[in-house]
Amino acid sequence: MGAPPLAETLDALGYVQLDSIRNVVRAHHHILWSRDQSYRPRDLHRFAYEGRGAFEHFSHDACLLPMTSWPVWQRRMEQFRRKLPESRWYARVPDAAGRATIRDRIARDGPLCSADFDPGGARPKGMWERPPNKLALDYMWYCGELSTAYRKDFRKYYDLTERVVPQALREAQTSDADRIDWLCRGALTRLGFGTVGEIKRFWDACSTQEVRDWTKEAELVEVEIEAADGTHRHAFALPDIEERLAALSKPTSRLRVLNPFDPAVRDRKRLLMLFGFDYVNEIFVPKVKRRWGYYVYPVLDGDRMVARVDLSGGPKTGLRPIRQQWVEEGVRWSARRQERLEAEVARLSRMAG
Repeated sequence: MGAPPLAETLDALGYVQLDSIRNVVRAHHHILWSRDQSYRPRDLHRFAYEGRGAFEHFSHDACLLPMTSWPVWQRRMEQFRRKLPESRWYARVPDAAGRATIRDRIARDGPLCSADFDPGGARPKGMWERPPNKLALDYMWYCGELSTAYRKDFRKYYDLTERVVPQALREAQTSDADRIDWLCRGALTRLGFGTVGEIKRFWDACSTQEVRDWTKEAELVEVEIEAADGTHRHAFALPDIEERLAALSKPTSRLRVLNPFDPAVRDRKRLLMLFGFDYVNEIFVPKVKRRWGYYVYPVLDGDRMVARVDLSGGPKTGLRPIRQQWVEEGVRWSARRQERLEAEVARLSRMAG
């Protein structure tokens, strides 16, 4: 697959969350494959890192964004430049001179990963603890001084931003008002409709007040949304909402196993409201407190969330069997639906290799 289809997919989504955990396949590959079954993991490296079609940064979590959104995303980097110096998390980060030494080495030697730097002394203990040099690399990455040149075995290689992001995008001038408009309008374009909170949570790059002020000034239409429980709530949409609804195609007949980090299910409040699907990603929930399991996938059939499945197995077991599945209340689970689920899991495993 070439760059254009992947570019269209990423632009339509707005972002794809990156996650280090690999159960069947890493989250970003699963999310992109769910939209285009011709996608394969190698395509992302070619498009994002070799072709510079995308860049990495932080929304509500680490994510991959279209390179064309770089000028607007400067707003997020400016936010980090203001708050990181006051963050307790980065209290041990090297000072400006220490960070300059790291940056100078990257400028001289090219892209480097955290393992290329001697952490100096004992490594801090704790799940999220990082040695000072790793903190410095991340600090400069959040602030936009460094960018991800590429990944190897998911390990991030940092380079100077001017060697990763095209000059025209780095030098593009956008006002903060234009950035807020782009972010809010982009969120509504992808959501279709949304409350102030849903618009804010899409990128997590504007405050609630900024979104609220935007809804008062922008040309929008007010809509009433019927929730899964039959209640109605107020939301906003762009003026072309009726045309967009009329142009929608019917849901595919293919059953989908979605990734827990998929944009379609990431906003758990919206998911519960629209589908009545109460979903929690229990990766970081203690085992004795889990209701479902460590890595459980939502199952979408047409326009209905019908089940959740726990897929088990490892690289040596080949196709991952369905370890356990839970059918949603009120869903009739037929033998045909089970066949479709197993076929989708088989396709997912083949994509994952």
